[in-house]
Amino acid sequence: MTLAERAREAARDHPFVHDALAAGVLNYSAAARFLDVGEEEAVAAALRRYGEELDSGDEHGDVRVTMETGLGRGDEGLLTVGETGFAPGEGSLTAVLVTGSVSIGLFRRVLGRCETADIEVLGAGYGSETMLVVVERRDGPDALRFIESVCSA
Repeated sequence: MTLAERAREAARDHPFVHDALAAGVLNYSAAARFLDVGEEEAVAAALRRYGEELDSGDEHGDVRVTMETGLGRGDEGLLTVGETGFAPGEGSLTAVLVTGSVSIGLFRRVLGRCETADIEVLGAGYGSETMLVVVERRDGPDALRFIESVCSA
């Protein structure tokens, strides 16, 4: 495996490095030191070349963001994962639903934005045209605002 291949693989192993590469905001020397896969200057050059090949982010089309309150734990409903379900009319949780042209990359960014905003995500799901994020009722308005900002970026 070449040094360039090792650098690319190491960047893919660390999604934050890959995202920074795609966005064009990575400090190549610092990343080369962090990834520690070879001589720093050569790795930095390989990362620079790799970053030039990447898209700046996956484009998403038209989406609609809505909020539904009154969710609670239930056997079936808007989201069920294993034994945990969230159903309307069952409690005091809030769901933020995104429909339309959604992608797994958009879903990942939505979850990341909730994490950086210290919004506890109690449940989340993704489908090819839908994503759902369940939060406490008090976090609902902030989650809606943050998710809308991610979806409009």
